[in-house]
Amino acid sequence: MKQIDEAKLQAFIGKMLVDLGGAYSVPTVRIGFRLGLFDTLNNHGPMTSDELAERAGSLAPRYIREWALAQAAGGYIDYDPDTERFSLSPEQAMVFSQQESPFYLAGAFDLAAAMIEGESKVETSMRTGGGVRWGDTAGCLFCATGAFFRPGYVNNIVQNWMPSLDGVVDKLQEGARVADVGCGVGFSTLLMAEAYPNSEFVGFDFHEPSIDEARRHTRDHGVDDRVRFEVSTAKDIEEKDFDLVTFYDCLHDMGDPRGCAAHVREMLSDDGTWMIVEPIAGDQPRDNMNPIGRLYYNASTMLCVPTSLDQEVGEGLGAQAGEALLTEVVKSGGFTRVRRAATGPFNMVIEAKG
Repeated sequence: MKQIDEAKLQAFIGKMLVDLGGAYSVPTVRIGFRLGLFDTLNNHGPMTSDELAERAGSLAPRYIREWALAQAAGGYIDYDPDTERFSLSPEQAMVFSQQESPFYLAGAFDLAAAMIEGESKVETSMRTGGGVRWGDTAGCLFCATGAFFRPGYVNNIVQNWMPSLDGVVDKLQEGARVADVGCGVGFSTLLMAEAYPNSEFVGFDFHEPSIDEARRHTRDHGVDDRVRFEVSTAKDIEEKDFDLVTFYDCLHDMGDPRGCAAHVREMLSDDGTWMIVEPIAGDQPRDNMNPIGRLYYNASTMLCVPTSLDQEVGEGLGAQAGEALLTEVVKSGGFTRVRRAATGPFNMVIEAKG
């Protein structure tokens, strides 16, 4: 038996305590979002737990005290032991209260819960080599996924990603036809539509409940005269002559990404552009041994790879495929000009033209 290094052991146990503390926080944080506790602290704090319980809607004080102490112990909210008051700092508010912040993480905690809910299905697939159909993993996985990606889209699509593409903003401002493939519940499609009122948008997704939700959002936004949503797999889309085709965080989920690339080439007009937004990743696993890679590899194990393996071909690119492999996949569809157009802390944007 190898000799134990006591210092390494203690450091590793310390890491486990931190990690388990975060895991145990998932249900309490989600309750805090749903009951408006973080928002109440942000809008009316500092306050005692009794005041928080009352201000948040006459909640049970004993529960709220324990909840608040749990969040304070994790550093999610602040606690003054002298006054026994709790508060939310401006930095904490960006994560837990400000919905338009690029770091708002309500959807991330819901996504973590969805992964736990789908644990048994993924375990079964690990034994058989099969996949798990998108939407079957958890009750509202598609809702959590939409909420998870929304802050990044709100703060990047119009401000950073579209301007990084060659000549695309001018086309959108003049009036272009756009296909948003793998649109989910439609947040990305609607953000583009609101920013470029002269253009027309079609969102495609193979998950019918997502499309139903997207259509509801369209009616709420009052843009149904130039935005529509259709149920379709990427390779079955029959419409053509699009000036722009967008794939937001979905190419790696597809069973046949190479076939999808070839089909997108047919969908585009002669001077059309394909924009692929993918999770940031290095080309080698050793490049992704970091906190972001950890998040993406775990999500990929529970969601992305099972989804891909459930479809035809089942290439299973995974959420950490990396730019080199993604570029090779895109070029296999007939695209000759492929480049990384933009890089952010969580995503990279690849531009492809014929």
